[in-house]
Amino acid sequence: MRRRYDNLRRIQSLDPEVDFEEIYRQMLLVEFPFDMKLGLNLGFNRSFSTPAVAAVLAGTGELTERAQKRRDDTGLLMYEMILHGFDHPRGRAAVRRINQIHRPYRDMPAAEYRYVLACCVVIPLRWLDRYAWRRPCCHERRATFRFYAELGRRMGVTGIPDTLPELESWFDTYDAEHLVPNAPAAAIERATRVLLVTPGGLKDALLSALYDDRLRAATGVPEPSWPIRAAVHLGLRGRALALRHLGRPRTVPRFADGLRAKSYPDGYDISELGPAP
Repeated sequence: MRRRYDNLRRIQSLDPEVDFEEIYRQMLLVEFPFDMKLGLNLGFNRSFSTPAVAAVLAGTGELTERAQKRRDDTGLLMYEMILHGFDHPRGRAAVRRINQIHRPYRDMPAAEYRYVLACCVVIPLRWLDRYAWRRPCCHERRATFRFYAELGRRMGVTGIPDTLPELESWFDTYDAEHLVPNAPAAAIERATRVLLVTPGGLKDALLSALYDDRLRAATGVPEPSWPIRAAVHLGLRGRALALRHLGRPRTVPRFADGLRAKSYPDGYDISELGPAP
């Protein structure tokens, strides 16, 4: 048990203002690999579901007709930045490619880009607070905010709040006003869901239980029965307790042998990720 917090002690020896990339990297690859992946997926699902963004993505077909490739491309670009850092050649290439992909949509309101970044910060941290084997410390919270604030700066996103509490407050207000039921979001949710589960089965209901009421309403997902919701909650809490008391600190980071994706069995070039020009 005494070694359970070895990685946390290393994280707390770093400066979140300077070492935010390394702290965030440790969170995703060592401390909370499962929870951060799930939290980020829930954050991306949410960010795709406001009417403005959903209409664009449904119109391009990127998340309705090429859902697997779009999910793989998004994940690869994110993990390239996380694994290598923004100033590494591969990190710079990933940021450059993200900006190229978004260039045709420069007329999208800045608040929508801000909301996407906020989803990547707020949703995973709240997931960790509720279901991870421990809650993230202040260094990890600050580093998460700094990572996405820096990404936003490199993407030219304006109006990002100066602190995590301010970002959370802005997110809650914007989310309540703009995450509303809309047909494009429902179409995107259906297309991405079939990559994970067979519709109508138990796993389908379990996935729906991971959504909150507002996201279910926006995407047209019916609320699972209370036994399903209770089972998911208790199962995740039980997992957290088991990991806290029986688990050992991870020593081999996730993706230690490199990034892989279904859409690219033979590898990929960063400059070719995303939709065709």
